[in-house]
Amino acid sequence: MTINTKSMSSALLNKIQTKKATIGVIGLGYVGLPFAIEIVQKGFHVLGFDKNQEKIALLQNGESYIADIPKENIQLLLKERQFEATNDFSKLASVDVVIICVPTPTTEDGTPDISYIEEAAHDIGCHINANALVILESTTYPGTTEEVVQPILQKHGFAVGQDLFLAYSPERVDPGNSNFSVANTPKVVGGVTSTCLEVSKVFYETVIHTSVYTVTSPKVAEMEKLLENTFRQINIALVNELSQICYKMNIDIWEVIDAASTKPYGFMPFKPGPGVGGHCIPVDPKYLLWAGQQHGVSATLIEAADKINDSMPSFVVERLKQYLRIQNTELRQAKIVIIGVTYKPEINDSRESPALHVIQQLLDNQCSIQIIDPFIQTFPVEQSLFHTVPLTEQIIKDADAVLILTNHSNIDYSLIDQQASLIFDTRNTHFLFKNKNYYKL
Repeated sequence: MTINTKSMSSALLNKIQTKKATIGVIGLGYVGLPFAIEIVQKGFHVLGFDKNQEKIALLQNGESYIADIPKENIQLLLKERQFEATNDFSKLASVDVVIICVPTPTTEDGTPDISYIEEAAHDIGCHINANALVILESTTYPGTTEEVVQPILQKHGFAVGQDLFLAYSPERVDPGNSNFSVANTPKVVGGVTSTCLEVSKVFYETVIHTSVYTVTSPKVAEMEKLLENTFRQINIALVNELSQICYKMNIDIWEVIDAASTKPYGFMPFKPGPGVGGHCIPVDPKYLLWAGQQHGVSATLIEAADKINDSMPSFVVERLKQYLRIQNTELRQAKIVIIGVTYKPEINDSRESPALHVIQQLLDNQCSIQIIDPFIQTFPVEQSLFHTVPLTEQIIKDADAVLILTNHSNIDYSLIDQQASLIFDTRNTHFLFKNKNYYKL
């Protein structure tokens, strides 16, 4: 039987443009949940899928587990019956467009782990009906959409590009960013066929406020995403290495960056810190590194950047050790208060945070540690679970040093300035510290 691809795509396009399409989002984390909410706000009915029952239960009870999303937003969506969170993947049968936003970690040896993508593709293949659109948004190595997802869907009897449409569009979510969100960040999309591209482009134009940039294939879009984050990784490594050089030369790295930033062309400021964290910067370049190795190319610059960024927690601890000695205190068994454990300000995500590596090294030195972070209550370090504590005057007074690893804006830095015997600030916190024992990275 001949499939009328044009007729099927036209019917799907009409559903999308009239907002009668039901949208499914698989993976309700820092990418999937904000996107699901944005789609609902554009007038679509959305089913959110996740295999984490704890997340599903929280959402069904109107609670949020992401700092950027107030629980009131979730409660409003539930009240209007336009959003449903579920772990029942058979409900994919009622979905017209499904977005895959699952995690893509690496194994211990740096190899890509795309098992979550494969699992999502099998779930879709088992339950979705023909004439639907599938878009992968998870960051991955070039070739995943066509070499992994497409064959899985085809094994379930679909003819991709004819009765099922498949594309890749990299997520561009920056947690804690108040200027750019899912709604106003341009999208890049590459389709397996020209029809796949057309349908996916119309979908994104319907649900976001800004431009949709099309590329010739999913591979180009997959590589583009890796370029974005590897660009950041390498430039952060540059300023991190420069901060180590500046320290040895008694030069203020922050002043150097401010001065260089006065150039109106050819320079983009990046800031040093205790390392890199989150899912993107520490992980995504490894996908590119691995992909290069599969084609006989050694990405030496990416490897070098990785090593520099990984060295920063040790650099921070060594600096802290030196500053404590100025105060006639040894690092071993010192009382340290850490400000901030999340990988960036104003979020509640500690994944891959450099603070975790700093904390581990301090524990190895038998330091007594208290952690203050208003965005997170518990977090794991190796096999132990840590709890944060409220900021109090007594905690700061009793500490041998205060170490600022994440510069949240809702911290009382004036109290720290007044009461701390030593402050080591790895983030150049925007506060005019007057403490005589204040040091910057």
